[in-house]
Formats: sequence, C-alpha cells, structure tokens
Amino acid sequence: MGKETPQPLAEAMAISTCCILESRSMFSMSTVVLLIFSNIFMTFAWYGHLKYGHAWPLWKAILVSWAIALMEYCLAVPANRLGYGEFTGFQLKIIQEVITIVVFVGFAILVLKEKLAWNYLVSFVCLAVAAFFAFAFKSSVPVR
Repeated sequence: MGKETPQPLAEAMAISTCCILESRSMFSMSTVVLLIFSNIFMTFAWYGHLKYGHAWPLWKAILVSWAIALMEYCLAVPANRLGYGEFTGFQLKIIQEVITIVVFVGFAILVLKEKLAWNYLVSFVCLAVAAFFAFAFKSSVPVR
C-alpha cells in the first residue's frame, strides 16, 4: 500500500488551499471594488464640470478635474497591481471599460438627467458580448 497523508497534515493542506483560494478571490474582488470607486472619481473628473462648472473658466475646470483625477489614480493603480496575475492585462482593461460604462450610465441618468436611448443600449449589449468573449475562454494568466 502507498503512503497515506497523516490526518493533521491533510487537514492543514486543505485549510491552506482554502486560504489560498480565498485570498485569490479577495484580490479579484478588491480589484473590482477599487476599479468601481476609481471610475466614479474619473467620471466626475471628466464629466462633472458639465453639470456643476458651466460658469467656471476652462482653466478652473481643468484644475478641479485634475484634483479629482488624482484620487482616481490613487485607486486605479493599486487595483491594477492587485489584479495583475489574477487577470491578464487584457482582462483588466476590459473589466475597467465595463465598469466605466456602467458608472457612466448611472452618472448620465442621475446627474446629467439624460435619457438612455435604444441605440446606446444596443451598444452596451455589444460591449457585454465582447466582455463575455474575454472571460469565457481560458487564457494564460501572467506569472508575477
């Protein structure tokens, strides 16, 4: 008969495997959450002045946008660092773009008070199909 793994060692291996899988999903979730918040900041940086800064001179809109964008970078850079290895660079970019669209749709409807037209909806469906193809098939994940 072959050697069997002692019970305490088997339990320890199972627990460590569970912790590794849990930490991997934590990196994935942290990446997505950070990207959501970074995109909220970036959407306000790029489009907030359309609602709140009409009377501002252009230079002021640019400076305020840069200040807001700094917060976006403080979230996006760690998100991409955490996510790279869990996701490929291509997948990180696609995640970011999908989040950007979702955040912008909410912003356009709630803040800019714009209506979501059917052609925009069809465009978003096409992007969702693209995201499906990016994640539905196994691709090599880079090694850290």
